[in-house]
Amino acid sequence: MSMQVGTAELSVGIIRELMNYGFCSYSVDQHLEGIGNSLREHYPQIPWVQVGSSVSGATPEIESPEKNGRGNEGRCVRRKELLETLERELPHGTLLYSCKVVSIEDTGYRKLLHLADGSTLKTKVLIGCDGVNSLVVKWLGLPKPIYSGRSAIRGFAEYPDGHGFHPSLHVYFEGGVLYSYVPCGAYCFYWFCTYNSSLQYDEGMQENRAKMKQFVLSKISQLPKQAAEVVEMTELDSISCSPLKLRLAWNLLLGNISKGNVCVAGDALHPMTPDIGQGGCSALGDGVVLARCLAEALLKKPRNEIQNEEEEYARVQKGLEKFAKERRWRSFSLISAAYVVGFIQQRDGKVMRFLREKFLSRFTFSTVWKMADFHCGELNISGSK
Repeated sequence: MSMQVGTAELSVGIIRELMNYGFCSYSVDQHLEGIGNSLREHYPQIPWVQVGSSVSGATPEIESPEKNGRGNEGRCVRRKELLETLERELPHGTLLYSCKVVSIEDTGYRKLLHLADGSTLKTKVLIGCDGVNSLVVKWLGLPKPIYSGRSAIRGFAEYPDGHGFHPSLHVYFEGGVLYSYVPCGAYCFYWFCTYNSSLQYDEGMQENRAKMKQFVLSKISQLPKQAAEVVEMTELDSISCSPLKLRLAWNLLLGNISKGNVCVAGDALHPMTPDIGQGGCSALGDGVVLARCLAEALLKKPRNEIQNEEEEYARVQKGLEKFAKERRWRSFSLISAAYVVGFIQQRDGKVMRFLREKFLSRFTFSTVWKMADFHCGELNISGSK
């Protein structure tokens, strides 16, 4: 359920174009609702979560919030389609792709970005959404994310004629492994397997997709047939493996999220383990809050009355500081909750297995729904160019 807008220069493109076009006088919320409606047509709600293990075989069904009327929606959406749907709502040429930032130079009230192709880009606002290895985070002085001790293998299984399965999220725990699969529309299944690093018997596995696939199949051999079928249906080029990293939550309380006309958002701000499914969702929330904070700061006075770059810089700085204040504790909560849920889900041993199956599975999923049930505010902005 995640989407990551992965480059600093892409975010700079968005902000640069907003500066040029001015903020719109209509409700942006209407556009966001339109985006949501177009995605709902292709990706069904997930009304149930089924939890079990290969030892007990227990598969209690846990209702998702929308099933019992609490309003949240759980859907598995392909990242590419989400990004393309968002892009269609922007003026042509707003986004820049394939232009990696290699260094950042301070030039007074603007930042000069040096790109890998030798070109440069001068920006009024720099927002780093460049992932866990963010260059912008390094510039701000935030400590690097740490390795969680776990890794994840992910895959997409394509069903050209449709899979025909009920839209439920299936989750299994056993022996330091968490395996889950969920339909992503009518023709695809998304699955992932997270595991403790001590279980990786082959150091070269993360570079060999066939070995990744075999590793997952060996860990789920005792699960229902459908669980293994999803992995078996997956082509090798649709499988990936990566270590799971997170930012120490207290680093967000003590470090700089913004400085001058620079800030970070998305995975660059709050890299977390995927245990609560809020990586991409929180990045979208960052975008809403960021747009609102910048608009409020810049639209307090018509643009033609802003006298010089110094005043404009001060307004941008104030907007980014407000964004940092609003998202600091939210990011702290997300990282902490994801770590605790992951610890409970993948901790091995008879006692933990008993507690997890009898009591804690409902607690962990109620935490997932609770963290998702967050309103980041309205984005109804009006103003003149």
